[in-house]
Amino acid sequence: MTIIAFIGSVFSPYYAKERRRAIVDPAQHCSINVAVYGRGAARWAMTERCRHALGATPEQLAIGPSSLSWDGTRLIVRIDEKAPVTGLPVRGVVTLEPEIRSDFATDFGTDGRHLWAPIAPRARVEARFDAPAISWTGTGYFDTNRGDEPLEDGFSYWNWSRACLSDSAVMLYEGTRQNGSKFNMGIQIAADGSVSPVELRERCDLPLTRYWKMPRETRVDAGHTANVEQTLEDTPFYSRSMIATHLLGEPVHAMHESVSLDRFRKRWVQSLLGWRMPRVTLQGSSRGVFGMSRDQIE
Repeated sequence: MTIIAFIGSVFSPYYAKERRRAIVDPAQHCSINVAVYGRGAARWAMTERCRHALGATPEQLAIGPSSLSWDGTRLIVRIDEKAPVTGLPVRGVVTLEPEIRSDFATDFGTDGRHLWAPIAPRARVEARFDAPAISWTGTGYFDTNRGDEPLEDGFSYWNWSRACLSDSAVMLYEGTRQNGSKFNMGIQIAADGSVSPVELRERCDLPLTRYWKMPRETRVDAGHTANVEQTLEDTPFYSRSMIATHLLGEPVHAMHESVSLDRFRKRWVQSLLGWRMPRVTLQGSSRGVFGMSRDQIE
């Protein structure tokens, strides 16, 4: 499962269209993206909403009928969304309780234009959904990103992975900035929140995704390799996968993603995004692939 709350939906074709017109109001492009994976229980929702649907306080973020709230020890996410095209409901409550907390943050050498912070690199998660009817507990992860420019202006490509070790969490980030310079960062965050750099020189190329041929790679311990266990998302510019790998002396399972912002820039890619990202207007009507033509996106 992944849940992402956006103020300024970075992959929104509607937001990209406004930026091309120099109209920049992130609050006009808010959404909560929910992806639930599992045999017989897969659901995906990402409805974009306007400023009137946004409510934000230090303790709560509400976007439409869904919300995230912090009670001092736990993040409680209440989901009430609908899948695009099918209209199937995605409704439930997810509770995340940090096991490791961190104040680490980095801008990946962008002079502060982008910031990433793994707030809870390891957490205990409980999910209780009515639709689809699933219930489970497990480990999770909570981070935050913000930026003063579009992602595609700062980066050309990146891959990221996160894994839980026996007493810590490891995150790897590697990619190329738009100016052609490369970055490669690995960190290990211990139970007390202390951060240590991780230097892995062994690169492992993973198979291209099946449909859109997205490149995937990662770093592993010397003498070891990594394998894709499951491809969760295979899109023209983004992949999300579960991989089996070996990090800091331990065999682990990791969540992995790769993103091509150069692909995302292409208008034909953005014209496809309306299928998965309908937009609700102030009047309550919605637009999606059926209500937005190619020239409207451009």
